[in-house]
Amino acid sequence: MTSSLERYTERHHYAFDLIVAGVLFGLVVLGAALSTYGAVQPTLGPAVLLGGISCAALVGCRSHPRTAVAVTAVCAAAASAVGYLLTPLLLAPALTALYWLATLTERKISYAYCLATITVLVTTAMIADPSHHALVLKTIGPAVWLLLPVAAGRAARIRRAYSEAVMQAAQDRAEHAERTREEEARHRVAEERMRIARELHDVVAHHLALANAQASTAAHLARNHPDQAHKILTGLASTTSSALRELKATVGLLRRTDDPDAPLEPSPGLDRLPDLIDAFASAGLQVTVTTRGEPQRLSPGVDLTAFRIVQEALTNVTKHAAAHSAHVRLDYARDRLTISVTDDGTATAATATAAAEATAAPAPGHGFGLIGMRERAHSVGGALTAGRRPEGGFEVTAELPLHPDGPPPSPEPEVRQA
Repeated sequence: MTSSLERYTERHHYAFDLIVAGVLFGLVVLGAALSTYGAVQPTLGPAVLLGGISCAALVGCRSHPRTAVAVTAVCAAAASAVGYLLTPLLLAPALTALYWLATLTERKISYAYCLATITVLVTTAMIADPSHHALVLKTIGPAVWLLLPVAAGRAARIRRAYSEAVMQAAQDRAEHAERTREEEARHRVAEERMRIARELHDVVAHHLALANAQASTAAHLARNHPDQAHKILTGLASTTSSALRELKATVGLLRRTDDPDAPLEPSPGLDRLPDLIDAFASAGLQVTVTTRGEPQRLSPGVDLTAFRIVQEALTNVTKHAAAHSAHVRLDYARDRLTISVTDDGTATAATATAAAEATAAPAPGHGFGLIGMRERAHSVGGALTAGRRPEGGFEVTAELPLHPDGPPPSPEPEVRQA
């Protein structure tokens, strides 16, 4: 209610000031009539004139508060010199002017004008008082009444400043929260894009490399060994079909959760290693798998990460190493799974370049396989190393927690170059 009234008076301040001036003029006339009751002098005329001048000055007190205080103080002093007793009714214009001065100016200015007004009125009452009023009534009384509007105006100014500070703080908090939400949203979008990009890279790069190897082998055997070429081409059809299925499942991540056409196929895991090994065998790469320790059930994230690391490592062997065989070792410990993928061939320059650039920002088209494996391992709290073996060939080793609680606070694991 108060804020609504303040907004209304701010929008119609001129009309509001006219109404206030009219009311104050009535109070001055009433105060003059009470002051002259039972006395012959002074008459009511001077009070009406001085009250009109004082109230007229109040109409512009918002824009010129110092002028309003000066005019009302002079008129009050003139009324005192004529013989009126300065009651709160006669001082109403001066009290109002001091209130507006206290609300619109600094503390030193408002107190200085207040003390100057008190000095003028008390001095006038002491020197020129034809009615000989009591000393207390014409000195202490006006002084006390003139201090009250200054105190009230200062309190109103402080309250307004506090309200503005609270509103500004709330606005700043809202803007900060909005910026934080936007930054968090952008961060989540970037993470999701990186995750989908890794998944697409693993799916597309693996199947295309495998399909290329199968097609090359089939073309080489087509003339002299048509039966083997036909078998490899059958495997090629299976490879492309599997690529389409996994690509559809990955793209399905972009669908809405309530989309009825979203794929429901579970993410691949280590249980699909036999199919993966058969696919590489059809491309001419013989892969053996050794398991140490008792196999344990993995969390879905670790299971998918382990499968993708093995898949990408074998794909790199097919693309970059002059090797005909590779070995996958799964070592189950109490709380960790160690995966090692080795080959007995000679790493090409592309593999060495990828390993070197995996610890830095790669140039376009280089090093994304090893970087993707490193990011996958780190996303579940693991570590990954890759490099050449002293006895020849290349090795990728990943250590993954069996049941991670979330990404670790430690620095990112590095990919070292042997």
